[in-house]
Amino acid sequence: MGIILGLTIIFCWALHLAYMLTFVDFVADNPWMYLHILLQAYLYTGLFITGHDAMHGGVSKNKSVNKAIGTAAIFLFAGMSYKRLRKNHGLHHQFPASEGDPDFYTKSQNFWRWWLIFMWRYLTIWQIIIMAVAYNIFIHLLGLHDAKVIIYWALPAIMGTLQLFYFGVYQPHREPHLEHMMPHKARTLRKNHLWAMLSCYFFGYHYEHHENQHIPWWKLYATK
Repeated sequence: MGIILGLTIIFCWALHLAYMLTFVDFVADNPWMYLHILLQAYLYTGLFITGHDAMHGGVSKNKSVNKAIGTAAIFLFAGMSYKRLRKNHGLHHQFPASEGDPDFYTKSQNFWRWWLIFMWRYLTIWQIIIMAVAYNIFIHLLGLHDAKVIIYWALPAIMGTLQLFYFGVYQPHREPHLEHMMPHKARTLRKNHLWAMLSCYFFGYHYEHHENQHIPWWKLYATK
């Protein structure tokens, strides 16, 4: 099931992006455009969740298949390194909400400041190069309008990072009262499976994730 869901998310992300760039009218008074952007952002979030599951071995019991799908999902999300992300995510689980946690910001709990620091910590020169090459392929080889590429390709990715950051880092691990949520220093969404799925693929059930790291996203609801 992990392989099927992972490949389905990757396929839907690619197919929907191609559909948007080809058929969705890029005009401000087109309401469908905004719905497609929201859907694409949700699919971007699904890409990262798939890669995240792979880091915990939750996509496939076959290590090579698990790594391949996770690497592809993370790369398509924003040209990111699966290996580097997996290392940092291991530190997040080992030292949650502390100086040793690369996802946590000890100097401020301000959402936007923390999000910018979070983004900066994961940004690499290779990621910038990869995204620049992809952008130029869209513009110069495929002949797409630059504004359309930015709004349909880049903007949903940024929206996805905001969704992931809010439900997977900020809301679960922000102060105050983390000392009452030991040992994982993580709070969790109240039980509403529909909202949990729509908000971030059940990732808002965050204490449950830290307590049962091997559970894939599509089974997290059952641990609530």
